[in-house]
Amino acid sequence: MENKERNTSELLQLIVVQNTNAVITVNQIKNSLHERGFGVLLAIAALPLCLPVPVPPGYTTFFSIPLFIFSIQMMWGMQAPWIPKWLADKEIKKDNLEKLVSKAMPWLRKIESYLHPRLTYISVHAWERIIGIFSFIFSISIALPIPLTNFPPGWGILIMSLGLLSKDGLTIIVGMIVGTIGIGITVVVLALLWMGISMPSFYG
Repeated sequence: MENKERNTSELLQLIVVQNTNAVITVNQIKNSLHERGFGVLLAIAALPLCLPVPVPPGYTTFFSIPLFIFSIQMMWGMQAPWIPKWLADKEIKKDNLEKLVSKAMPWLRKIESYLHPRLTYISVHAWERIIGIFSFIFSISIALPIPLTNFPPGWGILIMSLGLLSKDGLTIIVGMIVGTIGIGITVVVLALLWMGISMPSFYG
């Protein structure tokens, strides 16, 4: 029961501490979560997309894959997340995971300090389908290899997932709004590209 009461930042630290190998598989990460459900898996998958750092081409498309998988399962009303074997066996360097957790920890803890149960009817299982729909739409924007279209939807998914974990319906709504703003940015960027206006590169 104690493990189920940990918040997302504590779970991330636990994953790093418990796994002593040089690489960690996605399945090992899932097992470390002690059946926490979709919320924490969405948060972990969205976390790399929320750091304000330049990323190489294909980075956001890669991380959109687990977001697609989990959001579709939520839309279908599945009770627990299922990870396909090819993704479960995917390896992540522990050093990279430690760096990610270290960078994310300060602001993740700050966000968690504001979370508490509010509008709890929004965080019940029936609403997971709606959260899944929003996450799926936001994942489409994240998958596009276009500057400016990944960051806000990634934050939208992260905020929604943290709200789901904390039974904080207001935070879930905020996440939906943030991600929807991101979709609006995506539409504008696509329109500019269609008109032949080039976008700046953030890949160095």
